[in-house]
Amino acid sequence: MLERLNRLNDVPVYSVFDPEFKTFGNVVAGYDFSPLIAFMENNTSIPENGNVYVASVPEMEAADPLFSQLQNGIYGGMPIQIGYCNGRNTTYNGFEYHKGSELNVAVTDFCLVLGHTWQIENNTFTVGNETVFFVPEGTALEMFQTTLHLSPCRVTDRGFKDIVVLPRGTNTPFNEKPVPRCAEDALLLQKNKWVLAHPEREPLIRQGAVPGLLGENKAIRY
Repeated sequence: MLERLNRLNDVPVYSVFDPEFKTFGNVVAGYDFSPLIAFMENNTSIPENGNVYVASVPEMEAADPLFSQLQNGIYGGMPIQIGYCNGRNTTYNGFEYHKGSELNVAVTDFCLVLGHTWQIENNTFTVGNETVFFVPEGTALEMFQTTLHLSPCRVTDRGFKDIVVLPRGTNTPFNEKPVPRCAEDALLLQKNKWVLAHPEREPLIRQGAVPGLLGENKAIRY
């Protein structure tokens, strides 16, 4: 798969097991994610078009002792939520980041398009500065809070399934959006969700995202 992706795309595609991933996150070992993967396989579907994201799924959060292990281990006792993102996305579309790591578990193979928050200049990010990673099925990884990311990109016609763990409340609507006090505040779209959207990502633009991803809205070829 990785060899084929590199043959078809005009940017390098690395594996999350390569050294290039070290500034973006860590591959996670020592946790048994099989209950969550089984739930995803048996109880969630991939939409015919676009993506579906659910921030918090009570049935997934009831997976003990895993929920407690993740909350007390990777998140150091801070409250977490477990949800998922399934879909058919292939394009870059934009970037988001959170204050606190994001844990992803690949139920299927997919690619992630990543950047660093320090590459943002005047609330913009220029296409060409990103790095693309292939995530094999069954891999769990932590993305640091300084890692720009958005939806996974599919690498098969079937689409993708991704388990998403975050600090509780992330990616949920504000009761009342804070008044902006600095340049970064303009990127705050939902709770703990700062977003730069490509101008062609109309759903995010309509929600109020800053159209700050400059350049081609590239797609992953597979």
